[in-house]
Amino acid sequence: MSENIFIRIFRFYYEGFKNMTVGKRLWLIILIKLFVFFVILRLFFFPDFLKTRFNTDEQRGDYVLEQLTQ
Repeated sequence: MSENIFIRIFRFYYEGFKNMTVGKRLWLIILIKLFVFFVILRLFFFPDFLKTRFNTDEQRGDYVLEQLTQ
């Protein structure tokens, strides 16, 4: 009972994940899907608009300011 609350929480989750069998596979699938969503899709479907259209940071800043104030 004299253990720190953070240590008890850590041990609770550590023991839970250590004893999982099916859950480990599910977490692996979740991590792979997150990787695909945030890395792969961003590269192909969301290119850096400002870097492709403007050469300097000042031009990018002016464009953003212009778009926000319209």
